[in-house]
Amino acid sequence: MARILVTEKLAQAGLDAMAAAGHEVVEELEWTPESLLTLIKGANALVVRSATKVTKELLEAGTDLMVVGRAGVGLDNVDIEAATQLGVMVVNAPESNILSAAEHAFALLLAQARNIPQAHSALIAGRWERAKWEGVELHGKTLGIVGLGRIGALIAQRAMAFGMRVIAYDPYTTQERAKRMGVELLSLDELIADADFITIHLPKTKETTGLFNAELLAKTKKGVRIINAARGGLIVEQDLADAINSGHVAGAALDVFDKEPSTDSPLFGIASVVVTPHLGASTEEAQDKAGEQIAEQIVLALNGDFVPYAVNVSAGAASEAVRPYLGIAESLGRFLAELCEDMPDVLDVEFEGALAGENTSILTLSVLKGVLGVVTEEPVSYVNAPRIADERGLKVRESQSATSVDRHNVITVRSSTHAVSGTLRGGFANQPSFVEIDGHTLDLSPTSVLLIVRNDDRTGMIGMVGTALGDAGVGIVNMAVAQQSDVDGTALMAIATDRLTDEATIAALRAKDGILDVHQVRGV
Repeated sequence: MARILVTEKLAQAGLDAMAAAGHEVVEELEWTPESLLTLIKGANALVVRSATKVTKELLEAGTDLMVVGRAGVGLDNVDIEAATQLGVMVVNAPESNILSAAEHAFALLLAQARNIPQAHSALIAGRWERAKWEGVELHGKTLGIVGLGRIGALIAQRAMAFGMRVIAYDPYTTQERAKRMGVELLSLDELIADADFITIHLPKTKETTGLFNAELLAKTKKGVRIINAARGGLIVEQDLADAINSGHVAGAALDVFDKEPSTDSPLFGIASVVVTPHLGASTEEAQDKAGEQIAEQIVLALNGDFVPYAVNVSAGAASEAVRPYLGIAESLGRFLAELCEDMPDVLDVEFEGALAGENTSILTLSVLKGVLGVVTEEPVSYVNAPRIADERGLKVRESQSATSVDRHNVITVRSSTHAVSGTLRGGFANQPSFVEIDGHTLDLSPTSVLLIVRNDDRTGMIGMVGTALGDAGVGIVNMAVAQQSDVDGTALMAIATDRLTDEATIAALRAKDGILDVHQVRGV
């Protein structure tokens, strides 16, 4: 059972899901940055929203932390670099609020075009101001979307329903994808010169912070209206206020600000500016989805499983074809490390069969995690495995071959002295199996304790080993025997035992005539 610290309000469904997985869920909603340094002690997971600043100091205080979960999309409040250095996984819920965020951005666009909040405020204050709050139609206007990701794509669909022409800037989107969406892909300069409305949907990075500054705003079409419901800091607020006051920009609508909570901005008080206090994800549905999604990621991380939305794991996503092989890949890494007397300098990971057509980087990372888990005392995770390997001088090479002699998929892990191969029996959903050890073909399920005996290929060897184990009180649970290998003509026994074999018995076995080597392998 792990301890999960939750520092901000989370949907009850998310809290229940983590508790149902057998974990202790501790809600601490009243805290200070100082008290949080104490609260984090003993916690294995930390779940936050946007108010909790997960600093390097906090991460270092959480010596038992395995994972930090942000119940939402943005990660501006999490020091991802520090978390990675400390081996703490960072996960978020990137699909929880995309619909809510897109709808809010479009609501801001409509509100700005038709001056709805201003007219509302005037009317309830006793002023009937029809002429003052005349707006503009969306139909026939050009909408420029800066950032054509998931939210930007949803905005494009809604804009087209209003009869708008849609153009977009996104360096990571292909012309083919944009064309399929009915969107014209342009450079940023081309977009801002052509758009009647600009809506921003970018992440906050070093490159995008302050992107919409005085220089860029001066290049926009006169009378443009700007919407930002993405991240605060993408727009220089004073520069936008100046551009509106000068009459070059007709107006703006913002849900996010450089500093939040924000109660003072040069944009506040300008009649043609609509503002909301970061409400993009503030719907009942988005909150429920964020809580449920982050709970799922936290439970997976605490179980040591693959986590789809881990943001600081240096591997590609695991496809449906790849994911079933994560367990056998890690087992093969542990197996090889147990066979090797010293940590190898070079680790070769080979994929044969249909897996060769997939992105297998996460499987290679699983192998590395397995190897390092045996050879180092430091806790190893998907996050810190590459760093530990680099510090220890371990080089990892990956290769693929679409052909496999007799199995659908085979993973082989090889050092300069040993090699082990594994697969899943019968395909994707079946049991893992070791199918080759140092050139010896066999079929053996992973188990908690294995004794690997390489011997001369002659009669009586199995009985001799069985007798020695029996005399030592070690029971044999299962055994796979491989006769002459193509490598050196020796035979091999892989024996699953009910307990560890003591070193004296192993030494006695090694001394027997015909026994060439004995290795005890644990935890595979």
